[in-house]
Amino acid sequence: MPELFLDRYVYLFVLVLLAIGLYGMLAKRNLVQKIIGLTIFTTAIYLFFIEGSVKDGASAPVIDPALGPTVDAADYVDPLPHLLILTAIVVGVGIVGVALAMVVRIYRIHGTLDEDELVRRMSAPKAEVGAPGDTPGADRPDDDGTAADDGDGQSPDDERGGER
Repeated sequence: MPELFLDRYVYLFVLVLLAIGLYGMLAKRNLVQKIIGLTIFTTAIYLFFIEGSVKDGASAPVIDPALGPTVDAADYVDPLPHLLILTAIVVGVGIVGVALAMVVRIYRIHGTLDEDELVRRMSAPKAEVGAPGDTPGADRPDDDGTAADDGDGQSPDDERGGER
């Protein structure tokens, strides 16, 4: 019985990663921690697919003309799972990038990344929404592409306070 688990240790590792990722997505209240949990979960799925395509004693599917016309396909690894996982990794990086951009925007608007606090603030009347001192639209550019002027004579980008 122990040799069954020792032969399949990668699957146990995948199960542990799946559990950690699922815990991160469901139990954590911080949005960044949820994204980290999602990334761990998808990494476990990638490992599962790659491990499932491993074939002992097989080589890369590169046909060498020196071997002659008789080539046994059983001697080669199927490249399709690797290609699918490579595509999934690229899509996953894009999803994480968009999710992090949304988290930054949520933080700028609401001043928190806590899920319960966000639900409370979104269900509150409009006057209470936003972090203290936030002005809705203060970081949006005007129609001409320049940042909005708040009337103090300084550019919003000028952190030094004074003329350039």
